Amino acid sequence: MPRTDRFLDIRRDPHSDELLARGGDSEAHSVLQRAGFITVVRLHETYHRAPTGLTKDDESDLATDAVARLRAAGYHVACAPDFDTDARPSSYLPLGSSVAHLAERIRDATTTGEAADALTELTAAHDGILAALEEVLTATAEFHDGLGQPADPYSALRLRSPADEHLHIIRTALAHTRTALADHAPHPGRSTCTGEVPTTERERSAGPRRARSRPRRHR
Repeated sequence: MPRTDRFLDIRRDPHSDELLARGGDSEAHSVLQRAGFITVVRLHETYHRAPTGLTKDDESDLATDAVARLRAAGYHVACAPDFDTDARPSSYLPLGSSVAHLAERIRDATTTGEAADALTELTAAHDGILAALEEVLTATAEFHDGLGQPADPYSALRLRSPADEHLHIIRTALAHTRTALADHAPHPGRSTCTGEVPTTERERSAGPRRARSRPRRHR
């Protein structure tokens, strides 16, 4: 029986006529966000709505695209007839998957050098992931500066603060860890099994030899 978090419902609210998507797990929520939906977090519920400023046709296209993407990912989607579709767009690995692959590399690492190599992708000074993230935060802050609304400078400041403070702390901590791991020493609990037994160690399958019994002579 499918899990309940594999079911979603996309339709207009009967009272407000607002286009809403409910249900699903975090993966489904990522699909909805990439389709253009906005996450709404309430005390007892998290759901998604269409952005403001869209026409009815734009909202229908948004919902239809979301239904197609979710069903292509294996989700069960109940929807209004206007949003139903047989389309199943091809999926692709999002950028976050390549970053998450670094965690797998660290989990599978048998030496500190292998772990350090994975962390280097995060901490590299010029083109590491954290350096790129800082660029994204800075560019988004600059974008807010030009929007012209009274609250936009404060939004820009909130984006610059993590880039200047929190991200610097994370980069410094990870860079220190990467340096400490770069000695390429074996991990004591993850050493690769070579199948060879040291000369000073006896194979477990080889038990102690029993003395051969001599045949008894009859007088």
